[in-house]
Amino acid sequence: MRYDYLLDLALILLSTKVLGIFSQRFRLPQVVGSLVAGLLLGPAVLGMIQETDFLHITASLGVILLMFTSGMETDINDLKNCGKSAFIVALAGVIIPLLGGFAVGTLFNDPTLLVNNAPGPQGSLFLQNIFLGIILTATSVSITVETLRELGKLRSTAGNVILAAAIIDDVLGIVALTIVTSFSDQSVHVGLVLLKIVLFFVFSIIGGIAFSAFYRWWTEKTEENRTQHAIVAFVFCLLMSYAAEQFFGVADITGAFVAGLVLSNSTTGSRGKYLSDKFESVSFLYFSPIFFASIGLQVQLDKMNLHILIFAVALTVVAILSKILGCGLGARLCRYPNATSLQIGVGMISRGEVALIVATKGAGLGLINPELFGPVVVVVVVTTIITPILLKLVFRDKPENPTLSNALS
Repeated sequence: MRYDYLLDLALILLSTKVLGIFSQRFRLPQVVGSLVAGLLLGPAVLGMIQETDFLHITASLGVILLMFTSGMETDINDLKNCGKSAFIVALAGVIIPLLGGFAVGTLFNDPTLLVNNAPGPQGSLFLQNIFLGIILTATSVSITVETLRELGKLRSTAGNVILAAAIIDDVLGIVALTIVTSFSDQSVHVGLVLLKIVLFFVFSIIGGIAFSAFYRWWTEKTEENRTQHAIVAFVFCLLMSYAAEQFFGVADITGAFVAGLVLSNSTTGSRGKYLSDKFESVSFLYFSPIFFASIGLQVQLDKMNLHILIFAVALTVVAILSKILGCGLGARLCRYPNATSLQIGVGMISRGEVALIVATKGAGLGLINPELFGPVVVVVVVTTIITPILLKLVFRDKPENPTLSNALS
C-alpha cells in the first residue's frame, strides 16, 4: 500500500491555508489562495501533485458538504420570495451565454486550424457550436457560496437570488444539454428527462416534509445525543445527493442543497447552531480546501497554436460578460437596484467543475473536439479565480465599477 496520498493531503492543506492567509493580506477572499494553491501544485506549474481517484472523490464530497451547509444557512422563506425573480435571472443567464458561446464557436471553431489535425467530432459545425454555448450556460455556485459566506453576504438579497437562480440554472442547463445530445444519441429522450426533473422536485417536497417531521420529533426526544443528530443529518444529505444523480439525473450538489434547506427548516436555536458549527468545522479543516485545490489540479493544457489561444481568450471573455449581462439584466427586469443586479451577475460567473462535466459529456458523444478542451479549462480556471475577486469588489458599499453598473440599467 502506497502512502503518497498522505503527503498530497498535507501539501494541499498547508498550501491552501498559507496562500489563503496571503490572499487576505491583499484584501481578497481566502478561496482565491486555495484555488491558486491547486494551480501551483498541479501539472500546470510545479507538477508536485496529480489528481487521483481519492482526491477526486474527496473533492466531490467537499462540494456536496459545502452546498449542504449553505442550504442550512438559507431561509427557505427568502428563497420562496425570490422564486420568480430567480427564474428570470436563471433564464437570462442561460440564453445570453448560449448565444455568446455559439457566436464564438461560429467565428473560431475551424477544424482545419487545430494543432494536431485530430478527427473532427460528429454532427454539423452548427451543433458543435451550440454545444459550446451550452458549456457556457453552466454555473458552479460553490465558489460563490464560500465567498459570500466569508463576506457575510450569503443571506443578503443578492445571495438568496444567486442560490435560487443557480438551482434553476442547473435544471435549465440539463434540459438544454439533453435537447442537443438527443440529436447525436438516440437513447436520450427529452420528455423522459423533463419528467425526471419534475419528479425530483416532487420527491424533494414529499421526502423533505416527511424527514423534517421525523427529525423534529426525534431530536426533541434525544436532546442529549446531538452527535447522533449530526450523523443522521449528514446521512440524509448523502442520500439526497445520491438520489438526485442516480434516479433523477439532477446534479448531486442540488440534492445536497435541498437537504440543507430541509434541515434549516427542521432545526432552530441551539440545535441548528450546533449542526451548522459541526459541518462548517469539518468542511473548513478538510473537505473544502481539497475541493478548491482540485480545480487547479485539473489544469493540464495541451500545446495550443495562436488560433486556439485566441479562441480561448475570446471564449473566456464571453463567458464572463455573458453571465454578468445576462443575469444582471434579468435582475434589472425584476426591478432590483443596479448594485444588486451587478452582484447577482458577478455571483453567477464561475463555471467550475460543472463546465468540465458538461464538456466531458459532449466529448463522449462526439460533440466537441478534444483539442478544444484547453480553452474550456482556461474558462473554468479564469472564471473560478476571478469570481471571488469581483464579488469582493461589487459587495463594497460603493460599486467599484459604476460604469458597468450603469450599463445594466
